[in-house]
This record gives sequence, C-alpha cells and structure tokens, in this order.
Amino acid sequence: MANVERLSVSLTEELAKMVRGAVTGGEYTSSSEVIREALRDWKLKQAIREADIERLRQAWVRGIDDLENGRSKTIATKADAKALREGIKTRGRERLAAHRTG
Repeated sequence: MANVERLSVSLTEELAKMVRGAVTGGEYTSSSEVIREALRDWKLKQAIREADIERLRQAWVRGIDDLENGRSKTIATKADAKALREGIKTRGRERLAAHRTG
C-alpha cells in the first residue's frame, strides 16, 4: 500500500472489542482494514448527508420562490386543511392507479 500514513487512534473498550472481534472472526485480516472500511462508510454517509442538505436547500428556495410569486395556498380553517388533504389523497390515488396500469 503506497503513501500510507500511520495514525494512532484511541477507541473505547467496546469499539476496540468490536474491531478485535471482526479480525478474530475472520471478517477482516487486520484492525487497520476494519478502520479503513469504517472510514469509507463514514465518507459515503457524509456525501449522502451533504446531498440531503442540498436537496433541502433547493426545496427551501423553491418554497420561498413559490411564496414570493403567489404559488401558495392559505389554510385558515380546518375545512381548508381537510380539503387540501383530500385533494392530495385523490391525486396520489390517481398517480398510483396510472402507475399500476402504466
């Protein structure tokens, strides 16, 4: 393995036991391999989190744009909320039916 840097890592007793168990159980050949895979998984999790944050940011921007451009609906009463819910359910059922016959 080229360009390897050695690091000293302190783990709780529980984590150290998990790492040793993965090696002695034959899942990994060394504790370094366990840690490398854990870091790769962490890196992937971070990328997914960043993508989720970006999607949320885009939804926020779209929502603000909708409000600023009159593409919103005021829900002032329970009847308004019920009508909105029913409309969402109806459109959802229609989409599902179209998908099933698709």
